[in-house]
Amino acid sequence: MTGRTGPAALRSDGRGRAAPLPAALLAALLAAILPALLLTAAGAHAAGRSAADPKPAVTLSGKQAGKGGEITVKGTGWRADTLLMMLVCGQSSPARGVIGGTNSCANADGRAVTTDSKGAFSKKLPVAEPPVPCPCVVHVATVTGDQSVADAVFVVAGHPVAALPKEDGNGKLAVLATTRLEGDSGILTWFGAPPSRRLVLTVGNLGSAAVKDPVFQVGTAHGVYAPQWEERQWRGTIEPGRKARIELPVELTAGAHGDYQVSLKYGTKVLAEQPWGVGRPWGVTLFWILLCLVVPAAVFRIGMAVVDKVRPRSAHAAARPRRRPDRFADVTARLPGLRRTPAPSEGPAPSAGAGSTTAALPWFTPDSAPSEHRPTTKGHS
Repeated sequence: MTGRTGPAALRSDGRGRAAPLPAALLAALLAAILPALLLTAAGAHAAGRSAADPKPAVTLSGKQAGKGGEITVKGTGWRADTLLMMLVCGQSSPARGVIGGTNSCANADGRAVTTDSKGAFSKKLPVAEPPVPCPCVVHVATVTGDQSVADAVFVVAGHPVAALPKEDGNGKLAVLATTRLEGDSGILTWFGAPPSRRLVLTVGNLGSAAVKDPVFQVGTAHGVYAPQWEERQWRGTIEPGRKARIELPVELTAGAHGDYQVSLKYGTKVLAEQPWGVGRPWGVTLFWILLCLVVPAAVFRIGMAVVDKVRPRSAHAAARPRRRPDRFADVTARLPGLRRTPAPSEGPAPSAGAGSTTAALPWFTPDSAPSEHRPTTKGHS
């Protein structure tokens, strides 16, 4: 008699072969294995798709054009709805980038473009001569958010050409001391002028090659917004193993106030961050308060003057004659012997004596007034 070995599910069919598993058991095994297989396939697909994602690229309608011409720049592989800046830059190559930063570009003739929902764009760019010799490129970079750059070789016809500076090695800068903001706000800042400071830091060259005229990027961020980067070039050379004190200007927009964050970046590495609390320009608020008080008061005064000018006068005031000033009032007061003849409106003149109707004249006294009964030299009348 032969003994049975193995699990009870495996049964012999009498000819030495194992019997097939029941259908219910196979279904349970498939239900357990299928989710793992699906997850593995999805991960492989995602990895393949991320590896196949295109990088930002730029193509030109022409490789050469003269000053005053125009070319069409097309881009693909950018982030959707992203603002880009297009420039013609000299002393550059796609392998080494723009040497000297945007100081080597024709910034006045640059153009801005926004990508579509698929990360593509098409924009015409005027051809201008950069401030440095060629080789030249059409430089396209993002303005906000993560930095993405793409360059395309371009020849500006008639522009000078010079060899690119040699690469002696890799210079590496690092911050050796705490950064700080120096400077004070003037009285004009209190009335809305742009606040400005100097970002001061000490950097050292930890690399094996000298760093000449490094180009830094200074960014200012307010609240939850991304930093707005601006290039600042420092003039000088930092030898390997040496350090240097660097001062870079930082300026905000007019009327800025609140909490800001100042960042310093060299290449792709952020070297330092410094908070900056900017006070509110109360002078602007005071100006508007005074304006709201002075203007209504001036309008009220002007309105009252106009009303007083055009309102009708009363009949009594129009009929009343004007009284002319008496120029002899002071003389009469000082000489009591002189009497003035009263005006008709002042009533009858005082009489010289009882029953007399003769008015006294200023240059006669009552005793010296001529009388009709006074004797004369010719006799009595």
